[in-house]
Amino acid sequence: MTKNFQIQQEFSRLLTAAVINGAFRQALLRNPSDAISLGFGGEAFNLSPDVIKNISGIKANSLSEFASQLVNIY
Repeated sequence: MTKNFQIQQEFSRLLTAAVINGAFRQALLRNPSDAISLGFGGEAFNLSPDVIKNISGIKANSLSEFASQLVNIY
């Protein structure tokens, strides 16, 4: 498995959590690094500090805006 594939899998897990849980979605939009650090449903997101830093730069008002910016990270 390539590194980019693993990152994409984690992005998918992150977005899935945001779709199914409104509180997590709002946390992700408000402060992505905190939301990622807290994880979701007892599960951690396996993202490197560099990737989390890049995600933290996302400023979005909706999950679709967030996802659009997320796919451009890697």
